[in-house]
Amino acid sequence: MRIVLVGPPGAGKGTQAAFLAKNLDIPHISTGDLFRANISQGTELGLKAKAYMDAGDLVPDEVTIGMAKDRMAQPDAVNGFLLDGFPRNVAQAEALDVVLKAEDMQLDAVLDLEVPEDEVVKRIAGRRICRNDSSHVFHVQYNAPKTEGVCDACGGELYQRPDDSEETVRKRLEVYHTQTEPIIDYYRAQNLVVTISALGKVDEVTAKAMAALKK
Repeated sequence: MRIVLVGPPGAGKGTQAAFLAKNLDIPHISTGDLFRANISQGTELGLKAKAYMDAGDLVPDEVTIGMAKDRMAQPDAVNGFLLDGFPRNVAQAEALDVVLKAEDMQLDAVLDLEVPEDEVVKRIAGRRICRNDSSHVFHVQYNAPKTEGVCDACGGELYQRPDDSEETVRKRLEVYHTQTEPIIDYYRAQNLVVTISALGKVDEVTAKAMAALKK
C-alpha cells in the first residue's frame, strides 16, 4: 500500500506511522528522517537543505520533494510506503502526484487522524520532559509523575519545552489549518481520504486505522 498520513500536531502521527508501517510491512518515510539522512550522508539535496536551515529559512518544496522521490525509489519501498509529514501543502501534493504518475504508481489511501483542537492543546501543553534525560516524558494528566515536577526514573527536574506552551501549540495549529489541512480536500476530490478518530489508546487507534485501510 502507498499511504499518506495526515493529522494535526499532537495527533500521534509518528507513533501510529511506526505501528502501521510495521503491520503493513512497508517503510515509514518521515520528513524528519529524510532531512537527517540526507544531511548526515552529505547528499547534494542534504547540503542544499542544510544551507537553508542554517540560514533560518524554510527548505524549498523542490528540495523536500527531491528527497522524497529518492527515498521512494529505494528497493524497500517497491511494494509501498507510508509518508508522514509529506506532502505538507497542496503544492507538494501536486508534485507527489506528478512523481508517482511518472513511475506508473498511485496512492491507495490518505489516512486523516482527527483530533479535537482542545485535545491537541491538552496533549502537547501537558507534556513534561526530564532535564537529565529527554527520553523520560510525563504528562500532567495522562502520565503524571509521583511527585509533581520530579522525574520518577532519575529524580531530575521536569520542565515544559517552549515549543509545548499553549500559545505555541495554537500557533502550530494555525499553520496546520492554513497550510496542511487543505491537502485533505485535495485528496478527498480523488476519493482517497479515510478519516478516523485518533482519540483512545494507541493500540485502539492502530486497530481502527487498520480496519479503515482494509475497507
